[in-house]
Amino acid sequence: MKLIGIVGGIGPESTIDYYRLFISTYRERRPDGGYPPVVINSIDLARALKLVSSNDLAGLAAYLLEEIRRLARAGATHGLLSSNTPHIVFDELRRASPIPLISIVETACGAAAERKLRRVGLFGTRFTMQGGFYQSVFAREGIAVVIPESEDQEFIHDTYLNELVNGVVRVETRDRYVAIARHMKNRQGIEALILGGTELPLLLRDAIDIGMTLLDTARLHVEAAVSELLADEAR
Repeated sequence: MKLIGIVGGIGPESTIDYYRLFISTYRERRPDGGYPPVVINSIDLARALKLVSSNDLAGLAAYLLEEIRRLARAGATHGLLSSNTPHIVFDELRRASPIPLISIVETACGAAAERKLRRVGLFGTRFTMQGGFYQSVFAREGIAVVIPESEDQEFIHDTYLNELVNGVVRVETRDRYVAIARHMKNRQGIEALILGGTELPLLLRDAIDIGMTLLDTARLHVEAAVSELLADEAR
């Protein structure tokens, strides 16, 4: 039987959401009273951020790989990272991982392609917006990924790490995010917005104020993991 392993703690708030979503999504799709097997390895967010901030990507990959190996030793057959930013080293992790990994970026790209989107905006940390890994994956499907203007990127990055990662939700921050998204829609022609930070749904849970599709990467990621689990159970 498959066992999903989650590298969590990056950050804690989104890890809680991942667990809740994983349980609820599984039970919605298999309403027989059962609960899905899952292992969570909550790692040190400060250490991961320090490695990313110093551009020590080799160090980040080594750190995450060891944590994935912990999941494998705990019996996990498939793994995922409950955060967008660490996917900056996803290709390296996939090559070295002892278990198959489910990519949040590839999952989001699949959802965008299904919706026939061709131009999407991206919110996230500075590392996610500027890292290029979203752009390269989406380009395979002919989808352009657009990021905010520099000043707006800094605002999103700072409030994401200082507020959302700590579970702080401010109305004024939400209003600014909505204004940035509207600006990108009107000036840059985006058709949808990628919530490329797994804490972003805490602030932007629906598209009513923005007037466009939101690609909730955390929810899409969890749905892909549940599909992997149920595919095995169906056999």
